[in-house]
Amino acid sequence: MRMLGSSLPVRVLDDRYRDEALGILDTDPVSNVFVASRVHAVGLEPGRLGAQMWGYLRDGRLTALCYAGANLIPVNAGSDAIRAFGERARSQGRRCSSIVGPVDAVTELWGMLGPYWGPARAIRSAQPVMATSTPPDIEPDSAVRRVRMEDFDVVYPACVAMFTEEVGVSPLSGDGGMLYRARVAELIRTGRAFARIDDGRVVFKAEIGAVTPRVCQVQGVWVDPALRGQGHSVHGMAEVVAESLRTIAPTVSLYVNDFNVRARAAYRRVGFEDAGTFMSVLF
Repeated sequence: MRMLGSSLPVRVLDDRYRDEALGILDTDPVSNVFVASRVHAVGLEPGRLGAQMWGYLRDGRLTALCYAGANLIPVNAGSDAIRAFGERARSQGRRCSSIVGPVDAVTELWGMLGPYWGPARAIRSAQPVMATSTPPDIEPDSAVRRVRMEDFDVVYPACVAMFTEEVGVSPLSGDGGMLYRARVAELIRTGRAFARIDDGRVVFKAEIGAVTPRVCQVQGVWVDPALRGQGHSVHGMAEVVAESLRTIAPTVSLYVNDFNVRARAAYRRVGFEDAGTFMSVLF
């Protein structure tokens, strides 16, 4: 067991812990969909995961996780586990671009790390997590379809615009957008990108970013600014949800900023209900 200077038990997990880790992640499949999707896809070996999965052990039993990669994401972590994860994160220095997860855990974790890692570029202190397992009652937009690779040059600028609007920085900074282009292409190739494209113009788009056998998570919802307020988000999301329930997972989830009142209302019309609250600290 690897011990920190504070004698709190944290270790970097490998595939020997896969079943235990998935058991923890399954306690809240909606909130944990991103981390669970990574474990289902590639396991826990850091080289494949592209991150470390820290495990907190109490009496020799794994009870909490923390995904430590581009995002720092605590899972099922009470105060003791948060203190252990926070000490490890503080001692190694900031390597992530955000801290994301359940609001209580992230609040406590940021309280530990803020004096060392701050200031944050932005703090989204309340992000409702929403989910639905029921096909929408409203009419889906039949013009929304899965994006094909030949649509890439049309859809990619809309993806960049959405990311910049939502996150506050361009995905083209740093590496010129190489990683972001690759991610968008991957989502298209795997049938997880949806859009309405009228005469070469993206009207609406959304992607399914994380998938487990139980839940998938919508991300990147965007409507052309000149066409907002005309119902494209509601009917477009209705099609995305209906198709995702048919072909991807039995529950569809997302999370949204609490101040985005219009989006939250649109998602409720499609059938989403609140399932928790996230907090994000962005660097």
